[in-house]
Amino acid sequence: MDFPVSNSIRCRVWKALLGVYHVSAGEYLQFVAKGPSPMFEKVNNDTFRTLATDKKFLERVQESMLIRVLNAQVWKTQSSAPPGVAPTHSEYVQGMNVLVAPFLFVMPEVDAFFSSYTLLKVYCPTYVQPTLAGVHCGLKLMDRCLEVLDAELYFYLKSKGLTSELYAFASILTLSACTPPLDELLKLWDFLLAFGVHLNVVCTVAQLMLMRQSLLSNSSPVKLLRTFPDLKAVPIIQLSRYLVKQLPPQLYEELVAHPFDSSVCDRYLNDRLPDIHSSAQSLFSYSSPAPSSETSSPSVNRPLVGRKL
Repeated sequence: MDFPVSNSIRCRVWKALLGVYHVSAGEYLQFVAKGPSPMFEKVNNDTFRTLATDKKFLERVQESMLIRVLNAQVWKTQSSAPPGVAPTHSEYVQGMNVLVAPFLFVMPEVDAFFSSYTLLKVYCPTYVQPTLAGVHCGLKLMDRCLEVLDAELYFYLKSKGLTSELYAFASILTLSACTPPLDELLKLWDFLLAFGVHLNVVCTVAQLMLMRQSLLSNSSPVKLLRTFPDLKAVPIIQLSRYLVKQLPPQLYEELVAHPFDSSVCDRYLNDRLPDIHSSAQSLFSYSSPAPSSETSSPSVNRPLVGRKL
């Protein structure tokens, strides 16, 4: 059953799920006071078109708020690196504006700054590397998941020259935040923040499977995939909960790890792929590997990793 959730409740729940138990207005204002960041021009080129067709978002979130948060994130990323050492994460990359936007809609600016920074730098740092390695890995994982879960649909799309890189890039890049309506996206993010952002890959597969008859009966399915149908969070989540249990254990483990483990991304992007049918481990027995120094500190606790559905 679908129950309405107020922003005040969602704000507290999202922060708890992310492990954001303390925010500092003083620290945020220090970063804001530094003025335009080295990435200001790139930020400014993106913010004006962020969720530009969503009236509720535009009424609540001013572009200046988005610019402040994104520029402050650049300064915070720079300050987190030791003197003379380049930051291990990109200061600003494509898609960060859309990933920050839901936080600003749900919570006060200071809370949105710390919460979105935690999501990007702790839970999906491979998604904000300069090469977007995690995003491209997620797309390859999506192809493998679709092949396992719906081989007929996978091979039909492949016969038309369609892989996820061509039709699902934005959905993976933004954790589905590119697809309206915003109200449904927030419900989907409730699920992703509760059980793991890696499940966005499965949710995107679920969206395909919910339109599979239309795709299979269309001689040019690319026309249907240029713009995904409006999000319907409840059926997407229900189907995703079923689908994830059908994945081979090793594929699921790679799926869990790819947002923060760059070694998984390296294997997929270099086509050194594991045999997804060879593992005999339990589907939910995954334990998080120690992330490499390129992603985040091994001591970081990731409450979003491998929560049982």
